[in-house]
Amino acid sequence: MYPDNFYSSTFTLLAEAEVGKHFYWDIAGFLVHGQVLVVIWFVFALLLAFAFLGTQDTDRIPNSWQNFAEATVDFVTDIARDQLGESFYREWVPFIATLFLFIFGCNWAGAVIPWKLIELPEGEFAAPTNDINTTVALALLTSLAYFYAGLSKKGFGYFKRYIEPIPLLLPINILEDFTKPLSLSFRLFGNVLADELTISVLTSLVPLVIPLPIMALGIFAGSVQALIFSTLAAAYIAEALE
Repeated sequence: MYPDNFYSSTFTLLAEAEVGKHFYWDIAGFLVHGQVLVVIWFVFALLLAFAFLGTQDTDRIPNSWQNFAEATVDFVTDIARDQLGESFYREWVPFIATLFLFIFGCNWAGAVIPWKLIELPEGEFAAPTNDINTTVALALLTSLAYFYAGLSKKGFGYFKRYIEPIPLLLPINILEDFTKPLSLSFRLFGNVLADELTISVLTSLVPLVIPLPIMALGIFAGSVQALIFSTLAAAYIAEALE
């Protein structure tokens, strides 16, 4: 049997792992989550640095950074090609690549960098994708992208899909367009948040070496979530172009 003080300390740690605390900035009368913006800017800086290193002094025989950049471009190009086909994938590679690299960078920034060592007056630094506002924004961008894809190809005839194969399915087809961004945003948010809460509680309860496998699993899961989100985004765009 464990002593009562173990249970009380455990419940205290669980209670302290709260969701929804933020370090707010007032920008032109709008309250924004400051800790999220800081990590997003950090991820932007890293991605720009990698892009600069990968495109500097390019050669027919790639160096290490150029190899990395070309492998990354080939990977995201394959995602777009597999979902959109040879006819449409090229113009959507930048969008799909941006989604994948941003989510990948955010997830890894939250899993690898010990942000909790930096104390804030309120809230804490973490992966931007564990904030529902970030994932909803990404999902809404994806929705705008596939509406744009459908309208740019078919015009207002795109909306005929809502009454196909029979008009009786109109409410279901409309509901489907609402559930797509919901599923995209909550899947990414839930997975990243659950991983960070699990690691936070484990590192508080047991020595650091014990949660290491969970942290490694979180890094892997963050990579998979970036792949899933970008693949589904490409699939939704392909569906709008059919």
